[in-house]
Parts: sequence; structure tokens; C-alpha cells
Amino acid sequence: MSEPTIYAASWLINPDAPPLAGGALLVSNGIIVETGPLQMLRSKHSAPVIDYPGCALLPGFVNAHTHLELTHFPSWRLSSSVDYNPRRFTDWIIQLIKISRGLTAEEYPPSIHEGVRMCLESGTTAIGETVTNPALAGHYYHSPLAGRLYFELLGQEQSHFSSKLAAAETAAGHGQGQALLSGLAPHSPYTIAQEHMTAIRDASASRALPLSIHLSESRSEADFIFDESGDLAANFYPYVGWERFLGHPARCSSTELLDRYGLLTPTTLAVHCVHVSVADARILKSRGVHIALCPRSNELLDVGRAPVHLFKKSGIPLALGTDSLASNNSLSLWDELRFALATFTNDLTESDVLRMVTSGGAEALGMSASCGSLEAGKRADFQVVGICDGGGEDGVLERIMREGILQEVFAGGVHYGG
Repeated sequence: MSEPTIYAASWLINPDAPPLAGGALLVSNGIIVETGPLQMLRSKHSAPVIDYPGCALLPGFVNAHTHLELTHFPSWRLSSSVDYNPRRFTDWIIQLIKISRGLTAEEYPPSIHEGVRMCLESGTTAIGETVTNPALAGHYYHSPLAGRLYFELLGQEQSHFSSKLAAAETAAGHGQGQALLSGLAPHSPYTIAQEHMTAIRDASASRALPLSIHLSESRSEADFIFDESGDLAANFYPYVGWERFLGHPARCSSTELLDRYGLLTPTTLAVHCVHVSVADARILKSRGVHIALCPRSNELLDVGRAPVHLFKKSGIPLALGTDSLASNNSLSLWDELRFALATFTNDLTESDVLRMVTSGGAEALGMSASCGSLEAGKRADFQVVGICDGGGEDGVLERIMREGILQEVFAGGVHYGG
């Protein structure tokens, strides 16, 4: 049991709300008890006050798409004998697999722990994490992070896929009730046989397990799903020994394919969505799907840019993710949101990106009841951000989003630095 404490700053920032001057939080046992002006909280409670003048209190960020087990990928790549020089998306996948095959099981836990540390030090307190091996789940449960673990599913051959699904369902059952909830991660439409999609839908529905799916990340995927043309069929499938599973083109988009099998629902998180059409956007909107954008990963892999204007016009809810250090330079959502602001100048405002990394991310993960905003009853996940000047309310959010300097991070009311 921790003593109640009031945390105060020059500004209290919440998504979809005006900045509150002189705002404060009353925190007890890792939970926000009350928010409001510091003067009001002081008049009602005798708790000690920790004040951060010249700063703002923001919700901890929600990174909607991560692969923390790949945090050490840059060092693995350097120590590998693989000639790592991908020129296309498919090259990158094959070389990623080659490097991963040279790793031992013992190399993943330190990579996960480093990823957790990097998230916390950059203000992220909740994640939507893809877990390839259910045996690694314990390393996340013992971390301070909240969010959801999506257990990965992929494969063509029936027995292999069935064993993956069974292991994922078992792991998901063990994880329920934790600060990190569970879900399933069908990897992508091109790595899962169509015959397995009904089983995924049924498992998701029967066990109330949300889905996270890489969707239309590259033009290679779009070509493959439509008619099995391109380098996924010519290079990737032969490399992983899946040639015998060719010959069943879907003759539609990835979005249409997933929709055929009922995999697009309000609890589905579609990741990337770079190559989607107007018709695809209509489907995603009508099914209540959330989208996690990963713009820096898309840029570094040279797969294009997501049609953010289309998503906003369609009213599709958006979140933001960093993906992994196999396709990004940092796990910082501060870096990601600032890149997004610079990249989608005419489409995203500071208010938009704040929502994407807070309440939008929490909604995408189905975690709105516990994180994503500074409200009574939620986990005390918050950041202390220094403001570069002493201006008034006009432009304060813009200054924070573009120039703010992270100083302190609290996850579940516990201080983890900054």
C-alpha cells in the first residue's frame, strides 16, 4: 500500500480536452483517484504534493504495435554472417528469417527486457505486443507495462498451424486478468492459408480474444493476394518451402479476403494499411476496425505511405505504433508522432497524434477502461514533460507535441525515470 500523493504541473493534458492550467492528479496504490486543479485537490486531501513547474502531465503513451523480442536485432544483424542488404520488402523478410534462425532461445529474454526499458524511458506505458513464442509471455507479465499480448499465428500446413493455434489459446488463457491482456495475431493474409481463417475467427469469438493483423503493408502483398504474382510467390514462398501451397489466388484485396472469413470486427487491429483502396476503407469503417499506423517503419522499408487522409475522411479510428527495431530506429512514440506530423502535414494535427498515442491506442487494444487518459479509476500511467517556453494556453499542445522534453515517467504509480 502506498501513501496517496498529489502530482502537479503547470498543465494537465488529456486527449480531446482543453489543457488544464495548474492541473494535478491524486494517486493512490497505482491508481488515479481524482484529477483537477491543484488548489481543489489540496483543499480536499492532505496528501503530499510533488510539483513540476514549467512542465505538463500527460498520459503514458500506448504503443499499439510492437515486437519487443526483436529489440536486439541491430546487434544480431551485425554479429550474423547474413549479408544484410535488403532492397525490397521481400528481401527484408527473408533476411530477417535468416538472422532469426541463427539465434538461440536464450537470446530473446534480454532483448524483451531491453525493449521494455526503452519503452518506459520514452514515455510508453502500454503496448500491443506481438509474441511469436508463447513461452516468452512471462517476461512481459513481470514488466511494469500494461496493454495486450497478441500471440502470433502463421503457417500453411494443417498440423503445424493447429499446434500454433492451440499453444496461442493456452497462453492467452493463462494471461487473462493481468495488466497485460491477451489476443491473437494472425500474422498476415499471405502467411496463413485461407483454410485456417475460419478457425482463427472461431477461436477469437469463442474466447473473446481480439486480433492484430499486418494488413496491406506492401505492394508485394497486394499483388500476391490478388493473383499470386510478384516476389512473395517467386522468392519468399520457395525460401520457406511453401511452393506446394501456391495456386489459390484470392482475386481480391487483403481487406476483402479477411472480411470474407469474418476476421474484421470492432476488436480487430489492422496494422500498417499502406496499400488499401477506397473500397477497402469502406469495409474497415463498416466493420469497426481500428488501424495502427507505423510510418517510420513504412519509410525505412520503402513500402509507401498509408493514405491517412482517406482514413480520417472515412472516420476510421487511428493509433500509432513503432513496430520493431528490425524496421525502425527507435521505440519512442515521441519520435514516431513527430515523424507523423512532419510526414502527414496536411492530414494530422497535434491533437490528432496525441489522441493516437493515448486514448486512440487504448481503444485499439480494448484497454480504454484502464489506460489512455488521466482519469479517476485508471492506472496511474503518466509522463512529466518539460515545456520549452512559458507561453499561455494558446499553442501549448503544439509546443508540447513538437518540442516538449520528457523528464519523468510513472507506470502504475511507480517512477521509472525519463
